[in-house]
Amino acid sequence: MSLLWKFLLTLSFSCLFLGYVSAGKVKCQDPYYGYCYGIPLKCPPGCPKLCQVDCKTCKPYCDCNKPGAVCQDPRFIGGDGVMFYFHGRKDEDFCLLTDPDLHINGHFIGKRSTKGRDFTWVQSIGVLFGPNQLYIGANKVSDWHDTTDYMHIQLNGQDVIIPSGDGETWLSSETGVSIKRVGPANAIELEVAGSFKVRARVVPITQEESRIHGYDITSDDCFAHLELGFKFNSLSSSVNGVLGQTYAPGYRTQVKMGAPMPIMGGNHKFSSSHLFSTDCAVSRFGLNHDAHELDDLPMVECGGDSGARGMVCKR
Repeated sequence: MSLLWKFLLTLSFSCLFLGYVSAGKVKCQDPYYGYCYGIPLKCPPGCPKLCQVDCKTCKPYCDCNKPGAVCQDPRFIGGDGVMFYFHGRKDEDFCLLTDPDLHINGHFIGKRSTKGRDFTWVQSIGVLFGPNQLYIGANKVSDWHDTTDYMHIQLNGQDVIIPSGDGETWLSSETGVSIKRVGPANAIELEVAGSFKVRARVVPITQEESRIHGYDITSDDCFAHLELGFKFNSLSSSVNGVLGQTYAPGYRTQVKMGAPMPIMGGNHKFSSSHLFSTDCAVSRFGLNHDAHELDDLPMVECGGDSGARGMVCKR
């Protein structure tokens, strides 16, 4: 074996060289769709390594292009179908969705850049529903191996251990949580009965991504992070949060539609003190479903020229 091949073989266990490699094919696993069931389909060019299949149409599609997706540097697809970025700040927590019965925060990791903002990715999420707390996170990784599971899940402070193997499941009858593996490692589909579903996958930053975007990722940390896809069953009209606001009735996007990278601002509104805190400025968790109506009252300043016409201010 030549020295070059020995060198490449050694590098193949490095997160920078190997990246996240899969077969690049997907199969419908629902036997109801017999004409599609079990047929290997090639992933689309936009996600050549990782995708899902619509069994009804028997066509593969990219997870990160569906409403409710949170991927990459975080790139969101809102409930309204509009794509935007929210960068937040590295090593801080932000409210992704907040509703009277459901609250989801995300912990952002990242690196400083010369572009005036942090490069950031969602490393973990903290979900509150009823009295329960759910954690889904990516462990820190230096050398990435496809067959090693780097996902960490906890329910109410207890580690969740899912049997190995594609299709294996874990259930909690007390909380209504069910978790199914959708790959041999690093990919699950979780459902909280009557509330929401999330597909979560742990992926690293590859050498190619680092080169193209200038992330300057080094061999000591792959910056393993989550790619997420949410579906919600029963959100209220008061829903808010970086992603949650896009599901509110009458919501109009606040990003520049024609921009190459439409960015959602509002760090101050969505910032949380920790992963399981509900103290962000737009928090709705635990409130009466109609309490948000108070937030819509007009603001009036007395004693100046900015008071609203038709309003009389008295001491």
